[in-house]
Amino acid sequence: MSILNDIPLSALHFYLTAPYPCSYLPERQARSQVATPSFLINAAVYSELVQHGFRRSGTYTYRPRCDICQACVPLRVPAKLFEPNRSQRRAWKQHQHLETSLHPLQDKSEYYELYQRYQRTRHPNGGMDNDDHESYQNFLLQSSVDSLLVEFREPCGQVNGEQGALRIVSVIDLLSDGLSSVYTFYEPDLPQARLGVYNVLWQIELCRKLDLDFVYLGYWIAHSRKMSYKTQYQPAQGLVNNAWQDLHPPTDEGAST
Repeated sequence: MSILNDIPLSALHFYLTAPYPCSYLPERQARSQVATPSFLINAAVYSELVQHGFRRSGTYTYRPRCDICQACVPLRVPAKLFEPNRSQRRAWKQHQHLETSLHPLQDKSEYYELYQRYQRTRHPNGGMDNDDHESYQNFLLQSSVDSLLVEFREPCGQVNGEQGALRIVSVIDLLSDGLSSVYTFYEPDLPQARLGVYNVLWQIELCRKLDLDFVYLGYWIAHSRKMSYKTQYQPAQGLVNNAWQDLHPPTDEGAST
């Protein structure tokens, strides 16, 4: 039986937010269904919630529940079945030299500086480009589930313990059946770079190495340029009418994150 049905309502509650402006589709109103209290949402419960379309922002666990719109489709990639297309293979080869290291959630000034550059360049006027340090911490560095932070750096080739240039920071949740990609930000000023694509490919590869089944990539929105790219990673599955179903491959193989 689903954990969602096992937990009594007195322990775990779901409520709808008031309508608010949609971040992805102009002139539309959005609402979210929020699971509370957050301290009861441990790794096992959260894994079940993700399978039912939920995600988290910090310790805030939610899924879209809009009044007249169902454009947000939870999307996951079956990692063991994934086959990269030609463009993705090029991105993998281009950035495979990056050195990775895994950490618990932690705060470094260079992370926040990279986050600010990324938001201001890639998502200007999107709301997050003006995040102060506290908002950034609440969004990415607060978690009550099993989370890790991954650094991607240029090879150092230096002495005296200096680190190579930071290129990507990715926050990932570990689930019972896979990985949930919480958020990734990367150096936005490298010409011809495909860092976003490379990061998704790296997460799929990590999922395989851990012998897990799925990488959950959040919500796919067909008519949002920011979110439509996710069906490039094939095969892809979307949660439609409470069932995971195959999603059609993209028509533009060359698009990127």
